[in-house]
Amino acid sequence: MPNQARPGTGEQAKQLALGQLREAILHGEMVPAQRLVENELAERFGVTRASIRAALIELESQGLVERIRNRGSRVRVVTVEEAVAITECRLVLEGLCAAKAAAAVTDAQVTELKDLGTSMRKAVADGEPLTYSELNHELHARIREFSGQLTAVGLLERLNAQLVRHRFQLALRPGRPQQSLNEHLAMIEAIGARDPQAAEAAVRAHLTSVIEALRD
Repeated sequence: MPNQARPGTGEQAKQLALGQLREAILHGEMVPAQRLVENELAERFGVTRASIRAALIELESQGLVERIRNRGSRVRVVTVEEAVAITECRLVLEGLCAAKAAAAVTDAQVTELKDLGTSMRKAVADGEPLTYSELNHELHARIREFSGQLTAVGLLERLNAQLVRHRFQLALRPGRPQQSLNEHLAMIEAIGARDPQAAEAAVRAHLTSVIEALRD
């Protein structure tokens, strides 16, 4: 967006900065422990320092940024221990969403999940771990969406945002996509069979495997 078209102040400017910063963190453009200098960010996004400060406070509440006394803000570092704890929470919530999705899924939605499964197979076969990681993320998002469990979805979006760095690291670990693929295909199969118990069990098995991989 050209600078002259950007709102420099007010709520709209804060939301612009918030969205841009969040995307930069989630896509790895801003890495854990990277300092977030208000003057530089204000210039980059064409907004005031006050708008940047408000956006950073919001990102702190989402667990993406930490503000250090007398040192400013930085991208929050999520330790392995925290990542495991977050994934344990995901295990319960995503299991719930999978069960709800299996009970309510339409034929068109089943087709969409199966198409994602096919794309994931291809990404693994072609040796494209980052493509596989994005498809993995999309599959989980679709299952949450199909569940209709909006409270769980909101909680999971916040939790998952904190795990982005660990997600990329696992995707690049040799052999991990191949193992993960079978777990995801089992999730798709159970939801497609409209079996809530099997769907929840498949998600729990997958995320238990993620926890084990994080601890390795």
